Amino acid sequence: MARDPRFDILFEPVRIGPVTAPNRFYQVPHASGMTNALPRVRAAFRETKAEGGWGVVCTGACSIHPSSDDSPLPFASLWDDDDIRAHALMTEAVHRHGALAGVELWHGGAIAMNRTSRLPPLSPSGIPWMATHLGFMSNLRPKVMDRQDIADLRRWQAEGARKARSAGFDIVYVYAGMGYLPYEFLLSDYNQRTDDYGGSVENRVRLVRELIAVTQDAVGKDCGVALRISLEELRKRPSERAESEAHEVIALLAQDPDLFDVKMDSSPTDCAASRFTPEGSHEPVIDFVKTLTDKPVVGVGRFTSPDTMVSQIRRGVLDLIGGARPSIADPFLPRKIEEGREDEIRECIGCNICISSWHDSVPVRCTQNATAGEEWRRGWHPERFAPVKRPERVLIVGGGPAGLEAARVLALRGAEVTLAEAAESFGGRLRFETKLPGLSTWGRVLDYRLAALKTAANVQLFPGSRLIAEDVLGFGCDRVVIATGSRWTRALYASSELPVGEIAHPRVYTPDDLAAGQEIDGPVVVFDFDNYYMGGAVAELLAGRGLDVTYATSGGHASAWTFMTNELPRVHQALARRGVTVRTIETVTGFDGKTARLAQLFTGAETMLPCRSLVVVGLRRVSDAIYQALAADPAALEAAGIRSLAVIGDAEAPGAIVHAVHAGHRYAREFDGAPLSYRRDKPFVTAPEPVSD
Repeated sequence: MARDPRFDILFEPVRIGPVTAPNRFYQVPHASGMTNALPRVRAAFRETKAEGGWGVVCTGACSIHPSSDDSPLPFASLWDDDDIRAHALMTEAVHRHGALAGVELWHGGAIAMNRTSRLPPLSPSGIPWMATHLGFMSNLRPKVMDRQDIADLRRWQAEGARKARSAGFDIVYVYAGMGYLPYEFLLSDYNQRTDDYGGSVENRVRLVRELIAVTQDAVGKDCGVALRISLEELRKRPSERAESEAHEVIALLAQDPDLFDVKMDSSPTDCAASRFTPEGSHEPVIDFVKTLTDKPVVGVGRFTSPDTMVSQIRRGVLDLIGGARPSIADPFLPRKIEEGREDEIRECIGCNICISSWHDSVPVRCTQNATAGEEWRRGWHPERFAPVKRPERVLIVGGGPAGLEAARVLALRGAEVTLAEAAESFGGRLRFETKLPGLSTWGRVLDYRLAALKTAANVQLFPGSRLIAEDVLGFGCDRVVIATGSRWTRALYASSELPVGEIAHPRVYTPDDLAAGQEIDGPVVVFDFDNYYMGGAVAELLAGRGLDVTYATSGGHASAWTFMTNELPRVHQALARRGVTVRTIETVTGFDGKTARLAQLFTGAETMLPCRSLVVVGLRRVSDAIYQALAADPAALEAAGIRSLAVIGDAEAPGAIVHAVHAGHRYAREFDGAPLSYRRDKPFVTAPEPVSD
């Protein structure tokens, strides 16, 4: 298919100093959980994006010195020759497809706690980041940098830049964002110095300008130098010389770097979840940059629509379309637009499971793209699928996320697929969850897969088809896959941090009851020990119907796990807007239809709340009755010619949608061969010199 001429502008080359990006698609630096300990995993992950048409592909944060140590969180480094070898794998892979490779050199300053290196954190004025989340708390405070420390930082940046060139990078970054060290010099909250690095905006910019200069000197004349800078907080601050401090900073640096990479200040706004933030949300903060510099500007906004991308360029907001999450969800997004297949783009849903991977210190995962992080480990490619080894007729029972993904991949492999769903429409849990406040974008999980299945000649779809074991045995298939999901229970929660019993009362409900259309009376207590999005979203839903809602949780925050997905502040804000009362570190211990009894988790102190309806969002159990019935009679399976029976997704182990999609994908890749254990990557390590006595 031919490319739509409307999108031609996206494929124009862009000059970045001495190098040229082949198009306007720019995979900005983003965390992947793939450190130098996983060099082959990282190289394959980034290479897939270059193959998919991204003109520039960058690493995530790359430490320039052991005093920038983010452990136990994953981070890359350029400290020694082994690090150069690790990064060279990635640059070589990216270059094979004609893309440029960029590296984000990074010093964390007061944000980096140096738990492994045990060096004092560095800062302009000894001001620490006093985080509210345990994983980022520390009892070590940063030192105030003296002139020698500043000179050392310039030297480390230059050395890192030279190593980056040795590794083959085409664009080298100075990173002045997200609370890291150069940014700390820009922001007066951190920078309270009285020397020529503090005070006025011009003085506070001095270090960033020096870092750009030493980077340019180090990389030479055939490498671009980019400045990544956070502007959200600076734009809020008035300036005597410009519209804001952000305007003044950009004006002062307008001619220094070859590229401006502009972003927000904190993860909840920089990588905001779709539940609370639309596509293109950065524009009101960064829209002025191109008016102050003639250097190219790249920025992000969870862009998945080619029309939105074109608009950003034609209106003079950006020169290059930055992608992090969309490049994970569909590494081939640019290629699909170029080939006139934009309707096949696997659009990012903005759930931020990818970001939770970094918090979990594991390789990136993606709800939409099960192959993310598995390119080298399992040999999965997002666009290539090995044909089945023999003709296969596969019956999948259950059309939720796992069943849909299994059907899609099986069809691409050439199997004859039948997908049966008991409900009148496909989607499983998505049918209800996408109707919860803010979660409509998650419908892309269903839309993408159902569209592919409807156009596949080797797929039959049967909604409204509730099957029992006898139906399956008489169907005439070679393989049976059960993907019938899970159910919410009425189990409560004990101080031992375990689900206990089930509370029996006609006014006790679960999300399944709400999904079935059950109307409930207020006042309502939503008791959440699932701790992901469901409890908070249900509380929002019920408050939106005008009910008096109290949200109670065993966790320390509402929807506590959403810290991992950058949603936690917005969850609390949303509940406050709806007038929902939030009670934390409490468990429900009783309910009589008029009153809910709550107990403080640690002290046992009791509180009685007026309550007509109790909604429990806690333990889920598998819905696998048909699987158990079939598995109990192997002889019947053999007589029916069924060579294998499998259970996948929530029907096997209830989890997030990302787990269900991955389970469906893994089954379809591996069902006709030996189950594959993923390959284990290893770092490059030079043998140490023997220690002499």
